[in-house]
Amino acid sequence: MDHISAIIITKNEERNIRRCLESLAGVADEIIVVDSGSTDATEALCREAGVHFERHEWEGYDGQKNYADSLASQEWTLSIDADEALSPELRESLKRMKQEGLEPGTVYSVNRLTNYCGRWIQHCGWYPDARIRLWRTGAATWDGEVHEELLFHEPQSPRTATLHGDLLHYSYYSVSEHVQRTAKYATMAGEKAFHQGRRYRGGLALKTAWTFLRCYLLRGGLLDGRAGYTVSKISSFYTLIKYARLRELTQQEEDKE
Repeated sequence: MDHISAIIITKNEERNIRRCLESLAGVADEIIVVDSGSTDATEALCREAGVHFERHEWEGYDGQKNYADSLASQEWTLSIDADEALSPELRESLKRMKQEGLEPGTVYSVNRLTNYCGRWIQHCGWYPDARIRLWRTGAATWDGEVHEELLFHEPQSPRTATLHGDLLHYSYYSVSEHVQRTAKYATMAGEKAFHQGRRYRGGLALKTAWTFLRCYLLRGGLLDGRAGYTVSKISSFYTLIKYARLRELTQQEEDKE
């Protein structure tokens, strides 16, 4: 039988963390929560659940997750966000595979289903949103301050298998929350693009309009009703802010020359 360390990073996740921890029952052999300064009931809820809870100063998404992963003591690492939970089908799939034995040369992907303001989003490019979340402990590290990704240490990419069942993502409880976080992440994305050597070359309005059309029409957002329209509009807002920030940084650089 294989054993799994579930890894979670948190900050002020009292509305989500209990659901996340309860979904890991019978799957995770240890649960490690690394917190970057919660001021709500997150710590109390974690200690009540009996998990390993540790405070660690924030060092970016990749740095924080890499530190948390370094605490894992079991053979396999399962990465899960505080606002996520294993569906019953995914829980049973993981429990069965633990019994049968996970394959050392394989990493495991899950399909993430997002709940947006109380509605499950099946389109807009948000589903199936496959993510690698289970791998052999020590086999990978996170990289990237924005939209961090896994980098595996082996010279060749490992085989990827998809687990049965969805990872349930309780993303936003209000539209205003979505807008605020989108502005933050889009600004960071524009800055990252600039530091990677990209420069603004025009087309802001076209890029923004294309993002909405792609999400709402090509990716079926209209099938998700009003929520799909809202998601598509805010996705285009993300593009607007990202490239506006890139334009701003490009102009500042040119003004110095």
